[in-house]
Amino acid sequence: MVTVAKYTVILFGLFIICVGVLMLFAPKKARETLKKMASTNFINYTEITVRMIPAMGLIIYSDFSKYPFAFKVFGWFMLGTSLVLYFIPRKWHHTYSLKSAEILKPLYFQLLSPIAFLMGGAIIYCVF
Repeated sequence: MVTVAKYTVILFGLFIICVGVLMLFAPKKARETLKKMASTNFINYTEITVRMIPAMGLIIYSDFSKYPFAFKVFGWFMLGTSLVLYFIPRKWHHTYSLKSAEILKPLYFQLLSPIAFLMGGAIIYCVF
């Protein structure tokens, strides 16, 4: 179980880095993707459920990471917010993503992309 959690966390870090690449080189696509969040029941519940997988990986692997407390807090935060999102109306979640996309212009995605690179890299670093 710990090995599966380890590789789940590594894949999560790589995913965050890939999101950073999208934000940097295709910011309009990143913004359009944000607008689609929770737009349908299928997208909403798939998004939430898939998000719970790395959250559980972070929690399970936390004791073996370089920063167990940070992994636990981050994992429980992701899991807790996912559970909350299951129970709030989907339209609220979608409205939030639309408002966020309205605020985050393509240039902002590009400016924020280094944070995704750092976060993804930090997650992977903390696994080893």
